[in-house]
Amino acid sequence: MIIPKLRKQRSIKNYHNITTVDDYAWVDQPDIIEVLQKPEKLLPEVRKYLEANNKLTEEYFSDSKKIQKKLFSEIKSKIKLSDESLKFKDKRYFYWTKTIEKGNYSKNLRQKIGSPDIEIYFDGDKEKELSGSKYFGVGSIAVSNNDELMAYSLDLKGSEYYDIFLKNLSQNKLIEEKIENTSGGITWNLDDKSFFYTPLDKYHRSRKIYKHVLGTSSKKDQLIFEEKDKTFSVRISLTSDEKFFVISTSDSNTVEEYFFSSTEEIIKPKLFNTREKGIRYSIDSWKNHWYIHTNKNALDYQILRCNHSDIKKLEVLIPPRKETIIGGLDFLDDYILRSESSDAIPKIFIRNVHTNAEEELTISEEPVGSPGISLMQKDTNTSKIRISWDSIATPGKIYEYDIKTKEKKLVKEVEIPSGHNPDNYLVERIKATSHDGRQVPITLVRKKNIKLDGKSKLLLYAYGCYKHSVPVSFSASRFCLIDRGITFAIAHVRGGGELGEKWFVEGKMTQKKNSFKDYIACSKHLIKKKYTYKGGLAFYGGSAGSTIGASVANMTPELFFAILLLVPYVDCLTTALNESLPLTPGEFEVFGNPKKFKKHFEYIKSYSPYNNLQKTDYPPMFVTSSIFDNRVLYSEPVKYIAKLRDLKTDSNLQLLKCKLEAAGHGGASGRDNAITELAEEYSFLLKNAGIKK
Repeated sequence: MIIPKLRKQRSIKNYHNITTVDDYAWVDQPDIIEVLQKPEKLLPEVRKYLEANNKLTEEYFSDSKKIQKKLFSEIKSKIKLSDESLKFKDKRYFYWTKTIEKGNYSKNLRQKIGSPDIEIYFDGDKEKELSGSKYFGVGSIAVSNNDELMAYSLDLKGSEYYDIFLKNLSQNKLIEEKIENTSGGITWNLDDKSFFYTPLDKYHRSRKIYKHVLGTSSKKDQLIFEEKDKTFSVRISLTSDEKFFVISTSDSNTVEEYFFSSTEEIIKPKLFNTREKGIRYSIDSWKNHWYIHTNKNALDYQILRCNHSDIKKLEVLIPPRKETIIGGLDFLDDYILRSESSDAIPKIFIRNVHTNAEEELTISEEPVGSPGISLMQKDTNTSKIRISWDSIATPGKIYEYDIKTKEKKLVKEVEIPSGHNPDNYLVERIKATSHDGRQVPITLVRKKNIKLDGKSKLLLYAYGCYKHSVPVSFSASRFCLIDRGITFAIAHVRGGGELGEKWFVEGKMTQKKNSFKDYIACSKHLIKKKYTYKGGLAFYGGSAGSTIGASVANMTPELFFAILLLVPYVDCLTTALNESLPLTPGEFEVFGNPKKFKKHFEYIKSYSPYNNLQKTDYPPMFVTSSIFDNRVLYSEPVKYIAKLRDLKTDSNLQLLKCKLEAAGHGGASGRDNAITELAEEYSFLLKNAGIKK
């Protein structure tokens, strides 16, 4: 196999009197954002390098085609290909979605109440064919209040620039209007003659909200809100009682919201609360009250309430509690539904609005799982809701639950056509002590016949960023690995939101290294407890989660037999220094601003995987990317792999596969394509684990 080489061209820069040297800085071409929409602008030399790496990857997997084909069939056999969601009762129609065996995209269906006729109002497979595009990403499908019109948004490249299209449902006819380059979100006005949307600027940021009136040119659309701060982005939504529209503008740390009446003809958004750095809040309206979900004076949130007539007179509805994350609300006429989470375990509560009595809803006896709650209909004069449950070993179940009678009826169960018995697996929740004494939760699932003898391979997943809590939910495909003797585990490291705001704060900015140290502590604990052994671990993660994988590969490469990095954020310093990139300004509150602050520069430089590659042995790696990915640009893994190959002292292969067409941050579109990618990733892990069947 020929290992591709990338030309070196030394670039020396100085920030805060600190010199940086980068032999591959030239890959970060000045017009790199334009490449997202115009791939022909990609430097020919870089394209050639990517093509050579794709060829190398293909050669590497040439002896894995049989197992990939087998994995593809296995994964697909675990999916009920022809399936339907439960129906939601709107005012005049039932709405639901459907998949078919030979399709790759969902169909949206509806049925007029009292009529036997079923209408497919959006067919993903047909729309994909009509588009003529290899990539097909659906942003939103929004039906107007009167059920007559539909607006939908499509991304046909993978770069997350969505075009909005319109259709008259009653006439089954496309409307000759199109709005290009939006964020994909669509919110109908209640007049059924207009809707709101957010365009993307040249930096792929949403900082404006426009109102579009049907039958007019988008050039005449009314600007109703503009955010001046480049670190903030905007969105618009309708309140639960449909009396107001709420505009939310935010960065990763601070939120400010405005509102206007849903009946306003001349829109003048009113400020709810002035932004305060570090304060996040969201408002909703129900029965003449504002409900405020906020972290002000409440580290892990509380819920306040006030009358519409006096927004300053606040009462506490749900008080804050230590290391308990208070979630949002759903409303029925007689009940308020809410969620909370503690110790990385979510819970559901129901409050009687007349008595204020509250009860926790127990769905399963399993100690670790993912409960959910949803409404069954638009009409809120009901005591019936839907509750869902799944766990890392148990497929999902949906129940219809009557709050009044306490009656619970199973109405849908996730079917695994090839069969699945949860009793064959053991689920555990254990904790590892990190470097500073913090206890890090680990969720594990393995076959019951796997002994704790320190001989098993173990796949340890982590994300640890943006306050995202990794769900302990069911994934059928994961059992392709578990059934082959690989234990699957999740390290709930800091930077995520599993244990609340403090858990998040301790894994961001100048404490980001805690995420990596937590992961290493979890790895070593699992080795100590003989779930695996030194060299028996694999890392699997994507995007910001890949920063952990690439960092621990620099710090403790000896622990791993394989590392899989999907669209990895690995050139952290370069990206954080470039404020023209789509995500950079909005992430200053997560990663820091190295251009402005020396302290941030030094800290990011000290952990950025690209900057800290060294002359040592590295385990086999498989790194993926996409030329259309606007979140983690292709240049990051390109530079990372080139430098890694320069420095590494082993004979292991570090592979780079970059999709040069029809893919985005989440990979290729369509069910079969997604399964194909997953089968390839799993085959890499199995190959390096020495598992051939």
